[in-house]
Amino acid sequence: MNHSAHRTVLVSGASIAGPALAYWLDRYGFEVTVVEKAPAVRGGGYAIDIRGTAREVVDRMGLLPRLREAHVDSRLLSFVDTDGDLIAAIRPESITGGTEGQDLEVRRGDLADALQTPIRDRVEFLFNDSIATLDDREDRVDVVFDSGTRRSFDLVIGADGLHSNTRGLVFGPEEKFHRYLGHTFAGFTLANDFGLVREGVIWNAPGRAAVLYAHEPSDRMHGFLTFTQEVPPYDAFRDPEAQRELVASRFPEQSWHVPRLVQAMREADDLFFDVVSQIHMPTWSSGRVALAGDAAHATSFLSGQGSSVSLVGAYVLAGELAARADHTEAFAAYERLTRDFVETNQALATTGGTFVTPTTQEMLDARNAALRNAASLTGDEGRAAHTGLVLPDYRHLG
Repeated sequence: MNHSAHRTVLVSGASIAGPALAYWLDRYGFEVTVVEKAPAVRGGGYAIDIRGTAREVVDRMGLLPRLREAHVDSRLLSFVDTDGDLIAAIRPESITGGTEGQDLEVRRGDLADALQTPIRDRVEFLFNDSIATLDDREDRVDVVFDSGTRRSFDLVIGADGLHSNTRGLVFGPEEKFHRYLGHTFAGFTLANDFGLVREGVIWNAPGRAAVLYAHEPSDRMHGFLTFTQEVPPYDAFRDPEAQRELVASRFPEQSWHVPRLVQAMREADDLFFDVVSQIHMPTWSSGRVALAGDAAHATSFLSGQGSSVSLVGAYVLAGELAARADHTEAFAAYERLTRDFVETNQALATTGGTFVTPTTQEMLDARNAALRNAASLTGDEGRAAHTGLVLPDYRHLG
């Protein structure tokens, strides 16, 4: 039995988890509003992977044909030492645990657009706005938006990312749930003067990595500079110039393309600077408000599973809300069904982080030895995590 009748839901966030959740809620008959602080769904961006259970979710959404067309198909991952000499060149699946020919790799913006397109004329989208206050009144949630608009909803779902505004309003400061993984990074685009196509190259020194990554034949590509840092660089978060100086100071080498990457980072108008971290919460709901995606359980980019886990969680949350009359029971079932899957994928960040950015010379030497023995790289741990949840079947509800 479908219990969606006359239930209104506000979803905060229009990146990945938000539109996925809105899609399923709309399909089950909920009246859905999505609020997003940006002026539109963001296009472009770096590539993300859809693997395992998440691939089944997008299949059930009917999105596989479109996402196959958008597939960027990275074919090679090369590792070089501090002098820029090649250590090994391998298929990305050897590390990620992906399945060649099955996994999807698409630009983040292409996935967001694919998720929004089927619901663009069915779901209310409020761009350039955000939630200012929430008041859970037991029978409804009264919301005041930054624009000054006042509305009431039966339920509110925060799908607004690692630094979730909704989580802060309902559960308190991010610091209570934030788990810093000891890495800081800067991402940016730069001219593809390196002849790279559908491949990435990783330069390493202990505790540091410089990365070039080209999705496809293009005159632009992505650069990343990642380094270990014992304490998060709080002073730099609101100061772009301090960010650039901090990153540059950690990469003084004149070898390989490190100077070119540092210069591009200094000049970039799209610099994205943040820490590598996760969100760990004892519960993902309170009253009539719940969290989804990175807002509830960010896995970090070192896991490679943030978007996949978000897609799975959104599917389960919407299905349980449609299947149960009591939202409290639905929220509890959502956690019960997905928490083990989430935590298993969060755990990938520990092994993944040390592989991409080994923190000591000893760890770097061991990583390089493993790379030279490519047969030892099976990706089995990742593959098991990617497929670690059998999807419930809610198709009878919509």
